[in-house]
Amino acid sequence: MLKIRQPFPEPPIRALVALALIAALVRGAPAAEAPRRVVSANLCADQLLLDLADPAQIASLSPFARDPDLSWFAERAARFPANRGTGEDIVRLDADLVLTGPWDSRYTRALLSARGMKFLALDPWRTFAEGAAQVRSLAALLGHPERGEALIGAIEAGLASIDALRAERGVTATSLVLHRRGYVFHAGLTGEIAERAGLRDLAPSLGVSGSGFVGLEALVAARPDYLLVSEADFRAMDQGQAFLAHPALRAFWPGERRLVLPDRLTICGGPSTPALIAQMIAEIRAKAK
Repeated sequence: MLKIRQPFPEPPIRALVALALIAALVRGAPAAEAPRRVVSANLCADQLLLDLADPAQIASLSPFARDPDLSWFAERAARFPANRGTGEDIVRLDADLVLTGPWDSRYTRALLSARGMKFLALDPWRTFAEGAAQVRSLAALLGHPERGEALIGAIEAGLASIDALRAERGVTATSLVLHRRGYVFHAGLTGEIAERAGLRDLAPSLGVSGSGFVGLEALVAARPDYLLVSEADFRAMDQGQAFLAHPALRAFWPGERRLVLPDRLTICGGPSTPALIAQMIAEIRAKAK
C-alpha cells in the first residue's frame, strides 16, 4: 500500500521570508485591520485576490483578469474594474495595498515606493509547500484566514486523489512538459503533479534542471511516453507553435499521447489548482496505459 506523504511539508526558508515581509508590511496596524482597497497588477494575484478577499476590498484587477483563455476566474472578474497594469494607472486608484509579481515592471514598483504605497510581490508557486505558505499569509493579511485554509484543503484533497491514482495504477511512464518553440519547464506545479501521478519527468536527462529549450532531435531521441501540452489544437498559428505541429511530433506523439492541460489551469498556482489536478487525473485515465 502506498503511503501518502504530507502534501504541504514545513515551509522552506523562502516562504518564511515571505511571511516576515508580510508582517513588516502591516507592522504598526491594529491586528484586526485589513486593507480596504486592494489592487492587483498581476494575473496570478488576481486569482488569489478574487478567492480570498471580500468583493468590497477589490478596487481593481489586472488587464488579464477577464481573459477566459488565461484567467480561471474570468467570469467573476468581469464584476470588477480593470486597470492597465501600468504604474501611472495604479497610483491613481487610491489603494492601500497593491499586489504585484516578481516579473512586473520595476518602474511600477519604484513608482509605488516613491508614492508611499504599500505593495506585495507574490512569487509564482514552484512547490505546494510554497503555495500553502503564500495562501495562509495573504489570507491572514486580507482578514480572511479561513478562506486560505479552505483553498489549501481543496488542494490537499486533490493531491490525495492523484496519490491514490498512482497507487491504483502501479506503473510509471515518462513524460515531458513541452511548450512552444521546444521550451521545457521542469520545476513547477504541473511537473510535481505529473510526478505524483507516476509520470517520471525526462527534463533532467535532457540537461534541463529548471527550464530551457530542447531541440527536436534530442526530444525524438529521448522519446518520452507522453507530452504534457497546453493546447489541444495542434495547428501552427505562429512560428513558436509550429514546433508542436512538426510532423515528427505528430508521428511519435499523436493526440492519445498528449496530455492536454489548458493554460488557464497551469499559468497560476492557486484557486485553479484543484481543477488542474482533476484534469490531470482525467487525461491519465483516458490516455495513459
